[in-house]
Amino acid sequence: MNFVIITHVQHIKENSNYYGYAPYVREMNIWLKYVKKVTVVAPIEKSKLDNIHLAYQHKNLKFKEVQNFNTTSFLNSLRTLLKLPSILWTIFLAMKKADHIHLRCPGNMGLLGCLVQILFPNTPKTAKYAGNWDPKAKQPSTYKIQKWILNNTFLTKNMQVLVYGKWEGSSKNIKPFFTATYSETKKEQILPRSLNQKINFVFVGTLSIGKKPLYAIQLIEKLKNLGLDVHLNLFGDGVLRNELEKYIESNKLAAFIFLKGNQSKEVIEQAYKESHFLILASKSEGWPKVVAEAMFWGSLPLTTNVSCVNYMIDNENRGKLLSLNLEEDTQLVYDLIQNEEHYSKMCIDARDWSQHFTTEYFENEIIKLLAVS
Repeated sequence: MNFVIITHVQHIKENSNYYGYAPYVREMNIWLKYVKKVTVVAPIEKSKLDNIHLAYQHKNLKFKEVQNFNTTSFLNSLRTLLKLPSILWTIFLAMKKADHIHLRCPGNMGLLGCLVQILFPNTPKTAKYAGNWDPKAKQPSTYKIQKWILNNTFLTKNMQVLVYGKWEGSSKNIKPFFTATYSETKKEQILPRSLNQKINFVFVGTLSIGKKPLYAIQLIEKLKNLGLDVHLNLFGDGVLRNELEKYIESNKLAAFIFLKGNQSKEVIEQAYKESHFLILASKSEGWPKVVAEAMFWGSLPLTTNVSCVNYMIDNENRGKLLSLNLEEDTQLVYDLIQNEEHYSKMCIDARDWSQHFTTEYFENEIIKLLAVS
């Protein structure tokens, strides 16, 4: 089987290996265990490898480089118009030789892939829609176009679209799905941490406006002002790092709030094990892996009500929803800390639910998807 991947993920070539964003590549390597040949159609960037990068693991992998493009400005839009014919032709030629087409959406390459796949109605296909499938969510028009094409059974045939959550108005193409990080061998009956000690909070994600890391910092600052012994570790990097550093310094928070940068999977895992709470005040998510990962280790998620999050935390039975009103959320967390029995039960429920979604379970579902090819 020639398994063709169309993705917007930026790649780095080093020697004969191709590296990409580690969570994405780690997932794709599970798919690639069951195919004989792989063709990746994606952009390449010239940058140094980091802890957040991982290499594809496949002996027969071909890479078809396309130019990176965006429409963030008028000039970039003009440049994109010049690049599109070449990119579309590369996608078309790759799909023409495919035994199975796999689209990664939403994204600029995902949009082009959605359009070109219409020309191949007989080729088996899957699409991983890693964003928010909620039809009521406010999203860019390009995202809505991708969702409309994928959901349309006249334009999109032989397709299984993997989305997070169950939504009204979904066609037979749409299949509720999930993402997994940990193996069955990682399962532990890890017990909730006591609240009668230093209370550890963790943030994992890019330091970007959409992830709202400053809100996490301000929430901990408020709790500290109420006399609680709270600490926050932020894992990840991004454009807001300098701004956050200045805020921490100017407000004298350095004794209990720490920017850890990008770290390995092992370091993040240990942080989950030592934390009482995860904070994710994000504006948009698909299946937020950090929520499931934290729950796996008995760390209770405090998160905004985006995408399928409320399903994951079972209507606040195994986590709490943030309103993004700082006063309200501070009181919410403060009250929860005062009720250790309730907190512990929620942590156990969160752990037991998340430990169902292992990589072995995920892999078995992938095998089923590929069986139709």
